[in-house]
Amino acid sequence: MDRPIKPYKQVKEMLGNASFALEKLAGHIRFNYIMDELWEEGNPTHKHYNNLRFRRGGKTLITLCLREGYFIACVVLGKDEREKFDEQRGAFNEVTRKEYDDAKTYHDGKWLGFDVYDDSLIDDIIRLLHIKRKPNRKTLPESLKKCGCLDVGMAHEDITSFII
Repeated sequence: MDRPIKPYKQVKEMLGNASFALEKLAGHIRFNYIMDELWEEGNPTHKHYNNLRFRRGGKTLITLCLREGYFIACVVLGKDEREKFDEQRGAFNEVTRKEYDDAKTYHDGKWLGFDVYDDSLIDDIIRLLHIKRKPNRKTLPESLKKCGCLDVGMAHEDITSFII
């Protein structure tokens, strides 16, 4: 069931030390991608209790499964994306390569799940996101970034209306 996203204070308390990693990852996604964010909440005994899913056009970029003290970042790589990963394999750390090698390949791709307790894996996860989908948010001209006239909470349409 889709509900409003929990207040960040509650999420931060639940994640503990992993909250900084979530801030970094979610901030990167929000800055570089135009995505719908879906908060899914269910039975506390169920494995998919608190999920934050970033998706666009019916395709999920990443699912973040929030747990007590950590979160799981789930990325699915299709056939073309697996080929790109193989080309860039050396750029990833050993943990990411092992997760990729150990993941079973299903009809829709390899499902990679990373237990994130700190920000040590965030750069690799971001690299995987860029393989999966190129950023689709236009960056602002330097002059608008410096002027301070834009609010972080503005919609993409509002931001792009400032661009001349």
